[in-house]
Amino acid sequence: MANKLDNLKKGDGFDKYPERINRDGRPRKYISQLKEQGYKLSEVNDCIQAIMSMDMQELKSVWDNPKATVLEKTIAVALKKSLEKGSLYSIDTLLTRVYGKPKETAHITNDGKIEVIFTKGKTIL
Repeated sequence: MANKLDNLKKGDGFDKYPERINRDGRPRKYISQLKEQGYKLSEVNDCIQAIMSMDMQELKSVWDNPKATVLEKTIAVALKKSLEKGSLYSIDTLLTRVYGKPKETAHITNDGKIEVIFTKGKTIL
């Protein structure tokens, strides 16, 4: 069987395959790119809230409007696709971005008992 650390041997990495090096680093997040274009996080959240409060006719006017910003069109098209598919994924994602994730609670009960079973010399808890 091969050693699990064989892939870490000297000479098997970037020196043989320099095209694998990601010199630019990880791609920037979409929100970071919007900041560079002059958007603030609060403006993005305001845009999401405004578009999510529109009726179907207003939403259609946003995705048909050639002068709407890319942010507005992206949100409008995502909501349109969700409506067509009957999916709540886009709506859930947008609401989570604006309002944060709802608090999750778990109810755990413990009766305080520990069960030990011996089978063929092994102990299972």
